[in-house]
Amino acid sequence: MQISVAENSTDLIRGHAQVGKAEIVVCTDGTCLFDGGAMFGVVPKTLWSRKVASDELNRITIGLNCVVVKIAGKTLLIETGFGNKLSPKLREICGNQELLPASLAAAGIAPESIDFVINTHLHWDHCSWNTTLHADGRITPTFRNAKYVAHRGEVEHGRLQLERDRISYVADNYEPLLANGQMLLVDADSLVADPYVCEGVWLECFPGHTAQTMAVHIESEGEHACFISDLIPTSAHLDLGWAMGFDLDPLRTIEERKRFYARALPENWLVLFPHDHDIPMAQLRQDEKGRVVVLIEEE
Repeated sequence: MQISVAENSTDLIRGHAQVGKAEIVVCTDGTCLFDGGAMFGVVPKTLWSRKVASDELNRITIGLNCVVVKIAGKTLLIETGFGNKLSPKLREICGNQELLPASLAAAGIAPESIDFVINTHLHWDHCSWNTTLHADGRITPTFRNAKYVAHRGEVEHGRLQLERDRISYVADNYEPLLANGQMLLVDADSLVADPYVCEGVWLECFPGHTAQTMAVHIESEGEHACFISDLIPTSAHLDLGWAMGFDLDPLRTIEERKRFYARALPENWLVLFPHDHDIPMAQLRQDEKGRVVVLIEEE
């Protein structure tokens, strides 16, 4: 397994990995600003600020990682970032940069070459480049030849527009794709029957952040990578109890992290984080106190 990450915070390509015969490229939709307290839930700022700096408004910078996987003759894109449909007010609050098209171009990936787009869940910071807003008000699929994959429960939950999280579910990110037949919906039964999107890539639910948040597994020649989505948003969230305030079921998040670590650690998986701009992927280990930390390779 070969891994490299970007040296500069401005690099459009955040990292590369070779996992067996699978090529993985971490592209970016840029960074955005989220409230530090919301990102770390009940963890006091005196603790999380040792790992992550915040600005005068208590906001921390997070990445919007979108992962290209080339495997078995297919090209997949996991997540599509914040997109270009935010209102001016939300653009000011979040400071998003709309860089995914430029990042894909830097990686040599044409939008029309994408075979599958996987949305691990349908929060707006993970799926908003699913579609593109044009100057004349039209909204069209960004990846016209792709099949989009999402969980049926996410669509159903988003349509409820509940007070707790309705801001995160934007119909323009998925309803046009359902209407034109581009979005395929999976559910608990279909994931049990056949979790594979294509050869070497399969899906698994890890509830907690939402009830249907999915991880994406990539396997080739005995090597394994996993895009873990918001179960572990950044490398600063590896401690079991460091769950986000956004998580709908933080106690379930803890139990699902335990389940994930029980396999990822002994099998030395490469873990891809959705929101870590500086450490977009890493292998993990347990330190002398039993805490899960990023494996640092010695020079």
